[in-house]
Amino acid sequence: MPLICTGTIGIDTVFAPAGHAERVLGGSCTYFCAAASFFSPVRMVAAVGGDFPSEFRDVLSSFAGVDLRGLETRPNSKTFAWGGKYLQNMNTRETLFTELGVLAEHPPTVPEAFADSRYVFLANSHPAVQLNLLSQIRGKPTVVADTMDLWINTAKADLLVLLRKTDGLVLNYDEAELLTGRSNSVAAARHILEMGPRFVVVKKGEHGALLAHRDGLAALPAFPAEFVVDPTGAGDTFAGGMMGWIASTNAPDPASFDTIRRSLAAGTVVASFNIESFSLDRLRTLTRSELDTRIRQYADMVRIP
Repeated sequence: MPLICTGTIGIDTVFAPAGHAERVLGGSCTYFCAAASFFSPVRMVAAVGGDFPSEFRDVLSSFAGVDLRGLETRPNSKTFAWGGKYLQNMNTRETLFTELGVLAEHPPTVPEAFADSRYVFLANSHPAVQLNLLSQIRGKPTVVADTMDLWINTAKADLLVLLRKTDGLVLNYDEAELLTGRSNSVAAARHILEMGPRFVVVKKGEHGALLAHRDGLAALPAFPAEFVVDPTGAGDTFAGGMMGWIASTNAPDPASFDTIRRSLAAGTVVASFNIESFSLDRLRTLTRSELDTRIRQYADMVRIP
């Protein structure tokens, strides 16, 4: 079933304890679509500038199932660019620079051919932009959104409107606390459920993820990684695997507790590959056989006899 994602495509510069990468492909929509494509066709809606390297477009095209008809190129604009530095523990990073480029302009338009999408992921952007994209989708799709501390602080009213129109919200534990004022992740997630969504996924990095659903609670650990090169995009990759798996099931109720709980395993495993390299380098070489093998390993790990 058709899955659509809107978000950023960027040019990243990343410094990490394992090394650094300058001007590589990044962005929330980039990571999401690459991860989702392992499970389901995915439609990309984003904008780049005239400086966007042609080889980056080739990288996006190399992921079978990623539909680029919604990727706008604006010749007289600049592509979003971001630079960051990870500290030794890899859980903390410093933003070195942010160049908004096309993100300071009007958002991209959803192509008419994408308006029938049945699964919608609103990657991190201003809630008003997310609402605008959602208004261009026909019918009653399954809608999941991401957000961040910036929008919680500056656009909370729009965010609360958005939450009443979504089935699910994905955010990290700091953002959940900021949105609700509750330091306990379970309490925070339950409070967000009162704002509208049927489920909330609280990302906790190396400590896994918490699912709060109107029909139950679940917690899944991260896949144990011995080597972490670059955590950039791990959350977006997690969301892409999750949504791609949901779309692949064609379940009668895509937002049911059991469906969402199972989807978190797919997201967790894809993200575990992403952190093994900079940019999309590891996902580009990832085979479905490798992915399925690690999913089975993960299932064995979390199963209690």
